[in-house]
Amino acid sequence: MINETIKKAIQTNSEELTDIRRKLHSEPELSWEETETTAFVCKYLDSLSISYYKTQPTGVIATIEGGKPGKTVALRADMDALSVEELNKELPYTSKFEGKMHACGHDAHTAMLLIAAKALNEVKDDIPGNVRLIFQPAEEVAQGAKEMVKQGAMDGVDHVFGIHIWSQMPTHKVSCQPGPSFASADLFKVTFKGRGGHGAMPHACIDAAIVASSFVMNVQSVVSRTIDPQSPAVLTIGKMVVGTRFNVIAENAVIEGTVRCFDQSTRNHVETQLTHYAEQVANLYGATAQVEYIRGTQAVDNNKESAQLVQKVAAAAFGEEVLYPEKPTMGGEDFSEYMNEAPGSFALVGSGNPEKDTEWAHHHGKFNIDEEALTTGAELYAQFAWAYLNQ
Repeated sequence: MINETIKKAIQTNSEELTDIRRKLHSEPELSWEETETTAFVCKYLDSLSISYYKTQPTGVIATIEGGKPGKTVALRADMDALSVEELNKELPYTSKFEGKMHACGHDAHTAMLLIAAKALNEVKDDIPGNVRLIFQPAEEVAQGAKEMVKQGAMDGVDHVFGIHIWSQMPTHKVSCQPGPSFASADLFKVTFKGRGGHGAMPHACIDAAIVASSFVMNVQSVVSRTIDPQSPAVLTIGKMVVGTRFNVIAENAVIEGTVRCFDQSTRNHVETQLTHYAEQVANLYGATAQVEYIRGTQAVDNNKESAQLVQKVAAAAFGEEVLYPEKPTMGGEDFSEYMNEAPGSFALVGSGNPEKDTEWAHHHGKFNIDEEALTTGAELYAQFAWAYLNQ
């Protein structure tokens, strides 16, 4: 199951792997702006003579053609950074750009997949099939995967595999459980309209601030009282804008939030109930409500056979002790778009190490990774592709 040439190649190129990750970390680019990262990936693939084409406006789709006939397995890495100010100013590879940071590990994903490609390229004559390499933009805005699929990333692909560095797990640990892994992530916006007026004459008005406050304080009952407790869901209000001036009763209020869950029926139920609740609260006060509910990413649901193969590969490559039963997260991931096209799985590779201060949450300004995890991720990418195609 494990290819020793691949393992040796990953170890031999471990220093280069770290250098690539640090370069990408110091030069973060936001979603749909990954022009320099795209150029770097292309240049690296050119050095390996791996065929590819650039997607628009950013991103790369490449293919390693094996020397024997067989299936096609896709490996995906995302490339975009976040609009977060890096607080790790002491690092020699800290972000060069104010307000931009690789605060979620996508720099590591790209570096790992490049070195995995280098290792796979060394054994390409023995590969029964093809390996598709997907370097994806705009994961952080939940748009990149859908666009990559439109531009051919999954054409002819039989199976798909992805990795996410995970600071909440110890370094080197690998988790890939069958079933739900990441939640669906939807957005909603509720606009309440009342009747404004002077703060001294509330009887002549319909106070949108009161309407909105009632909604915020009580909407959690949609989750706590209308959903089966064994079907997890999270409803979060993240933004509330009400009124214009201290002595003017608010005519309008705008509330924005997100809904996370794993089950499609739960997702449908929350959307229906949230709309119903907003309308009823508005009616109670004589106001009106307009609800916009935007479906974001779908839940990432690992195929059983695929997840089991990941576990077997990880155990064979690194030892049984590497396996870690990480619980599903309510975080969102657009990797689900690829799984609409072919079965697959999405693994987590631990990078949390308290001695290196790498246990900060993803999207935090202090986020960083234990770089010893890079070789684990790179080898898992390559060995999974090898194992799948040699089944």
